[in-house]
Amino acid sequence: MKITFISDTHGRHNQITKDLPGGNLLIHAGDMSSMGYRQEIQDFCEWFDSIDNYDFKVFIAGNHDWEFLDREQLFVHKNVVTPKSTQEILDSFKTFNYLRDEEIQIGNDNPIKIYGSPWQPEFYNWAFNLQRKGDELKSKWDAIPIDTDILITHGPAYGYLDRVVGRTEHLGCELLTDRIKEIKPKIHVCGHIHSGYGYVFDGDTHYINASVLNEQYRYSNKPLTVEWNPDTNEIEFL
Repeated sequence: MKITFISDTHGRHNQITKDLPGGNLLIHAGDMSSMGYRQEIQDFCEWFDSIDNYDFKVFIAGNHDWEFLDREQLFVHKNVVTPKSTQEILDSFKTFNYLRDEEIQIGNDNPIKIYGSPWQPEFYNWAFNLQRKGDELKSKWDAIPIDTDILITHGPAYGYLDRVVGRTEHLGCELLTDRIKEIKPKIHVCGHIHSGYGYVFDGDTHYINASVLNEQYRYSNKPLTVEWNPDTNEIEFL
């Protein structure tokens, strides 16, 4: 399978179109907007829909994508569209899948199981934040199916591509690391920590931070495209 990984486009998605080579699967790991305004969501979905050189396209929300939350969880902001309207936008497009704590399968023979979830440990009370090491966050990770092949989360796992340049502390989720070590997905893709962009392999799971913007929100990190053998779990960067 030829897969391209992207994340944290923050409304600058048009800048990366030329760097999407096409393939079997395109994955966006959240933060498609600056604040989740209606026009941002509409614009992103129109762009994602227009990309026609991938067989399958999947995305999740991130901590900037406020309007993908349930209404009762939204902060008060008069310019934010209701979640019902967001769903109406999503329903008007048929060429991609939006995942929120759910799984899809792609392919017919030996289908690939992909699970997506937007949550992260609390960080300045942004969207999809839950208390670090809390029961509610643990329950989100416990819901990841044990036979997941590709796991998409917005935030990184603790200790994997989760540090900001110039700082030493790890910002990823400890509970997510525990769950990944338990179920051993073949690929885990995230974003959120822009300067965590890159790749690590622990012998079981390929960890990919696909943030395309740097810490100054400039497009500096190219989309990561790989050839992946699902049977052997070998990947080659293209």
